[in-house]
Amino acid sequence: MEYLKNILSLPPIYYTFAILSVLTLFGALGTVMSRNPVHSVIYMIVTFFSLSAHYILLNAQFLAAVNIIVYAGAIMVLFLFVIMFLNMKQEAEEMKKEKIIYTAVITAVILGGILIIFLRRAEREPVNPLTYNSQSGMIEVLGRSLYGEYLLPFELISILLLVAMAGAVMLGKREAGERHF
Repeated sequence: MEYLKNILSLPPIYYTFAILSVLTLFGALGTVMSRNPVHSVIYMIVTFFSLSAHYILLNAQFLAAVNIIVYAGAIMVLFLFVIMFLNMKQEAEEMKKEKIIYTAVITAVILGGILIIFLRRAEREPVNPLTYNSQSGMIEVLGRSLYGEYLLPFELISILLLVAMAGAVMLGKREAGERHF
């Protein structure tokens, strides 16, 4: 009974976090377990929106906006376009449900065990409210971090994305013979 009183005395932000966490988990499970690729993409959009809400709870409004614009907007529209363009049909052979269930259970047990091991070993440093940087999710701090300490990885990722776009253009061409840019 005391446990219930403790739960009911929590601030509303905890309830918001719990609801968003459940929504994120259901969206992720729907993405993985849906047999229809279009439904899977819609579940992924739900997951991205709920993750953006998590970013807002963490005072990272810029990351939330970028997540919605880039992932939930552009990338998911691209996924839907590719799925519809390829005209993916249901597989002729259904995988056996037993194999899927066994694989899912084994994977869940292994990942759950790894998670429990890491959570038990994790040490959280106490937060000093006098020295805590409340601006950690703001644009200026993010920009200084990206173009200062993390400049090399940022540039390497941009080159990697450029190569991926060139590869996608090359694979998208349907001409016979040599491929030119």
